[in-house]
Amino acid sequence: MMLKDWYARWMYAWETRLTTRDENRVVRPLEWGFEWIEPFLSAHGHTAVLPGAEVLHNDAAAEAAMVRINQLLIRHSDQFFGYKKPTDFHLEERHPELYPTNVRPETLAKDAEIKRRAAEGRSKPAQFLRFTSPERTPYPENDQVNARWYPAPAHKDPDRPQQAIIVLPQWNADAFSHNALCTIFNRMGISALRLSKPYHDIRRPAELERSDYAVSANIGRTLSACRQAVVDIRCCVDWLEEQGYEHFGVLGTSLGSCYAFLASMHDPRLRVNAFNHASTSFGDVVWAGQSTRHIRKAIEDAGLTQERLRELWSAISPVSYFDRIMSAASGGRDKSALLVYAEYDLTFPKKYSLQVVEGFRQVGFNFEPRVLPCGHYTTGETPYKYIDGWYMGSFVYRAFKALRQQRVERSVVSRQEAEEEVGVR
Repeated sequence: MMLKDWYARWMYAWETRLTTRDENRVVRPLEWGFEWIEPFLSAHGHTAVLPGAEVLHNDAAAEAAMVRINQLLIRHSDQFFGYKKPTDFHLEERHPELYPTNVRPETLAKDAEIKRRAAEGRSKPAQFLRFTSPERTPYPENDQVNARWYPAPAHKDPDRPQQAIIVLPQWNADAFSHNALCTIFNRMGISALRLSKPYHDIRRPAELERSDYAVSANIGRTLSACRQAVVDIRCCVDWLEEQGYEHFGVLGTSLGSCYAFLASMHDPRLRVNAFNHASTSFGDVVWAGQSTRHIRKAIEDAGLTQERLRELWSAISPVSYFDRIMSAASGGRDKSALLVYAEYDLTFPKKYSLQVVEGFRQVGFNFEPRVLPCGHYTTGETPYKYIDGWYMGSFVYRAFKALRQQRVERSVVSRQEAEEEVGVR
C-alpha cells in the first residue's frame, strides 16, 4: 500500500508539472456566442429558440436560452451532426510543418529544424486531403479541412477489402502528433487519414498561439467547433468511399475521442472505434480538468457552476447520446470499440471515465476497456506511450481483421444460398 501511495503521489506530481509547463494559456471572458449557432438554427427552421436582442444583455435569460438550444440540438442531433457532402475534395502535396502550440525552447528548436530540412530538400513532401468544411466560420483557414494521407500499400490479395481509419489527436496537438500511429496502421494494411481538428495546426487562425477556439469560454463557438469536427470526420469517410474503401474506423485521443464518439453515434459506417481517454460530459471535463483551469476561471468569474456548465454543453457531451449506441441509426450492433482511460488522470478525471465504462456496459456495447498506469499528459511519456500504442494498435488490427473475416463468411453464405436456389430450380 505504501508503494502504491508513493507511486500515486509521484504520478500526480509529474502530471501536474506537465499540465502547468505551458504559460501561454489565455483566460478569455465568458461569451454566449449565439451568433456561432444561429446559422445552423436558421437553416433548419429552429429560429424560435434564438433569443431576442434584449436577452443578450440579461445573463440569466441568455443562459436559459442556450440551455434550450442544447436540448433542441440533442433532439435533432441527426440534423446538427448532418451535412451536405463537399464537392471540392482534392489531394495537396507539401512539406509537413510542426505548427507548435507552445513556446518552449525545445519545441521552437524542433520547429526550426523541420523548416530547415524542408528548405534544404532533406525532407519528403507529404499528401494532404483538403476540402471545404460544411460548417462555416469567420476563419477561412479553419474552414479548409486538412488530413494527412497515409495510404497503405496495395495488398497481394486483390479480393481483400480496402480498410481505412481516421485519426484525431488530442487538443492543442501539433501537426506531427499521432503520425507514428498512422505508419503502424499502414504496416497492418490499413490506410489512415490523420485529421487536423478545427482550429488546429494549419487550420489555426494567425491570431492564436494555441488551438483555443476549439474549447473556450465562448459557449456557442465551442458548440460550433464540435459540430465542425464531427462533420469533417464524416466527410473524410465520404472521400474514402469514393476511393473504394469498404471498412472504416476512427481513433480519437482526449478531445479527439469526444469528436470520434459523436461521429460514430451518427454514422453507421464507422465500425472500428478507439476512444483513447474518454469522459461523459464535456462540461464536467472542462470544469474539473487541470489543463482547462483557465477556461474554468472565466466560467467561475461569470458566476456559473459545474452543473450549469454541464447543461450549456450537453449537446456535445457523449453521455447525451448513449441511448444511440445500439440503435439502427448508429449501426451500434455492428461496431466494436476500445476504451482507454488512465488511473491517475487529472485532465479527464477517472470517475468520469468509469461512468463511460458503466454506460457502455449497461447498453451492451461491444467494447474493451483498458487502463493505463499513468495520467493524461504522462500517456505521451515513456514507457506509457508504448503501452497505449500497443492497446490501440492491437485493437485496431484485431477489429479490422474481424471485419474481413465477416466479409468472407457472408460471401460463403451468399454463395451457398445461390447454389441451393439453383438446385431447387
